[in-house]
Amino acid sequence: MTASTLLYFLGASVALTIAPGPDNIFVMTQGIARGRKPAIVTALGMCSGISVHTTAAAFGISAVFYSSVVAFNIVKYAGAAYLLYLAYRTLKERSAIKLSIADDRAASALFKRGFIMNVLNPKVAMFFLAFLPQFVTPAPGFFPLQMLLLGLIFMVQAVVIFSLIGYFSGSIGSFILAKPRIAKYFDRLTAGVFASLGIRLALAER
Repeated sequence: MTASTLLYFLGASVALTIAPGPDNIFVMTQGIARGRKPAIVTALGMCSGISVHTTAAAFGISAVFYSSVVAFNIVKYAGAAYLLYLAYRTLKERSAIKLSIADDRAASALFKRGFIMNVLNPKVAMFFLAFLPQFVTPAPGFFPLQMLLLGLIFMVQAVVIFSLIGYFSGSIGSFILAKPRIAKYFDRLTAGVFASLGIRLALAER
């Protein structure tokens, strides 16, 4: 694997991460509704899930999702159910969870939530299985190592970009705090994002 290949992979990864999608929209929503720290910690959890998908792709586990409709659907519906549960919890606790610069939930809980959201999305597993091999140089015995290296690079750049999104969206949230009429709707918006992601995942095709 050459340096030019790695640079090309990094450029493609950054472009894919920046492109509007469910993950960065979710991080942005968290930043606006909950503040910088919750958004960044949740983003770190989501990015950590990449390590699971990369390892699975490197050792061929993700290939199961291509060959087994049952395996794909089990993970897909588990992920969708989890997202819908988060939407329900957000609405149920709306009176107790106020829009503020600091979310009072433990960082470990926020990290865990982001991690589970990412791991229980079979579309992400399939993406890495399709995307990473395009940049791997065929070499007996080194294929998994190259896949893991590429996965690490993707994860690091995703951490940087998602953290920046969380940080700057948190600044927007601080501005909204001064406008109660706007602020009171963000719990509903957060629940709506959870629900839309869950429905989108449930309807996803292989």
